[in-house]
Amino acid sequence: MLRACAIQFRGDWDEKLPFMEFAYNNSYQLSIRMSLLFALYGKQCRTPLYWDEVGEHRLEVSEDVERTKKYVGLIRERLKVARDQQKSYADNRRKDLQLEVGDWVFLKLSPWKGVMRFGKRGKLSPRYIGPYEILERMGPVAYRLTLPSDLSRLHDVFHVSMLRKYISDPSHVLEEQPVDLEDDLTYVEQPVQILD
Repeated sequence: MLRACAIQFRGDWDEKLPFMEFAYNNSYQLSIRMSLLFALYGKQCRTPLYWDEVGEHRLEVSEDVERTKKYVGLIRERLKVARDQQKSYADNRRKDLQLEVGDWVFLKLSPWKGVMRFGKRGKLSPRYIGPYEILERMGPVAYRLTLPSDLSRLHDVFHVSMLRKYISDPSHVLEEQPVDLEDDLTYVEQPVQILD
């Protein structure tokens, strides 16, 4: 919220930050189907902007209230534009992956910083290992894989986001490196050859 406010109001963003916070807390959240303040307190924020709605005495509209209305409206519009942009970007990248029992998939690695996993570390470490065969569909987005014995310590059920479908190609040669995992799932690096 701070970054968005600083970008949208370059010169005087610090003066408009309370308005940004107010607009965000009072804006309708699609996920919970109400504003954050209504979810927390059971009613809208009681300000001169909302006194008409809760039946209290109407205050004489001052310059501050008019300015607040203007900024809150502007900020709500900009928040909606930003939310719509993020949603369209996420929707463009989203794809439904339908897998069947017997299909072969690659398994995505979750790298740990500074830890050697599956024989590689750093920029050149593989993002996916495998391919492995799907044994069973556990739910709408979970699959059980046949893992080799050296990966027996890993749980064999994975979310679909961790999988990539393998399209068979005879020219693919994938050598599986033997991996000795420690109890904490780290890998001890062994030199292949001493050159000098």
